[in-house]
Amino acid sequence: MSEAYFPVGPGLGMEENFLSLDDILMSQEKLPGRAESALPRLAVLLGQGSGSAESVPEGSKLEIPLWLAKGLHDSKRRIISLELPKIYKEAWRTVFSADANVVDLHKMGPYYYGFGSQLLNFENPENPEIAQTILQATGGGSVLPVSDSVCSLQTFIARFRRIMDSSQNAYNEDTSALVARLDELERALFQVGQKGLNDFQCWEKGQASQITASSLVQNYGKRKLTEVDG
Repeated sequence: MSEAYFPVGPGLGMEENFLSLDDILMSQEKLPGRAESALPRLAVLLGQGSGSAESVPEGSKLEIPLWLAKGLHDSKRRIISLELPKIYKEAWRTVFSADANVVDLHKMGPYYYGFGSQLLNFENPENPEIAQTILQATGGGSVLPVSDSVCSLQTFIARFRRIMDSSQNAYNEDTSALVARLDELERALFQVGQKGLNDFQCWEKGQASQITASSLVQNYGKRKLTEVDG
């Protein structure tokens, strides 16, 4: 008898969970960059050639998947240089500080929060601003200290309100338009809100014996217990 599949959540902050499908997909997101030295046998992988033995010439402009960029990045040897994707640049950071709710995150970057946290692995003078934008992704107010855990927990403070309002006021409705502009993490949050609403409606109608805690709450509790035990 086959066991049910339990989704594995993404990692926190700058860490990836390699058992998470979301993190695997996020690691395929690409960074614009440049080859600072010749890259042997990587031409096909980076769309620069047709043969497996071809090298990428020094100075070539590249679109490098995150997983490979992290492998090639070396602060002591300049193998590649990387640029910020446009949604993390100053112009878009200004939009977020004004009103991030107008941004179609799924179109601009379906893994906006996770990918942005991963960018902090690379030396970039704009890292503090990027981290702060992720922390206040929806035009939040006070400045918060930057840490891995804060990055993970505070990224969508202001958008969170709208997401939860939408999820709690859409019972037995087509929600495709409501989630179209959300990144994958926000979509998962919306689904949790929807499940909570549906479970409550079933309980209120006498169709369920009890209300149970959300799986996110249960998993968070287990994680905290593990940290204490460790």
